[in-house]
Amino acid sequence: MLKNNPMMKKLVETGEERVGKLAQQLLSNEKFVAAVQSLVSRSLAAKGTLDAALRTALSAMNLPSTADLEQLRSKVDDLERLLASVEGKVDTLVASATAAPTSKKK
Repeated sequence: MLKNNPMMKKLVETGEERVGKLAQQLLSNEKFVAAVQSLVSRSLAAKGTLDAALRTALSAMNLPSTADLEQLRSKVDDLERLLASVEGKVDTLVASATAAPTSKKK
């Protein structure tokens, strides 16, 4: 019902046009762009500080951080590869040991 209303269409078009002009004016204003850049920069710095404080708190509570878990996962992956390698070598030795007595009987 509102989509078909010509008055609503006109209002939406006018609103979109004004918002577009406002966005253009803001983005062309160097002070506004500098303020946004400064805000983003400070936000990233605050996130870094928060991350460091969180790691310290987790360490104080003897809980692992994300980096600790990633390092542990890497070690588990290394152990899995090593175990698979050892398993393959044991299978080869078992296969050759069972084949050796058969060849001696002949």
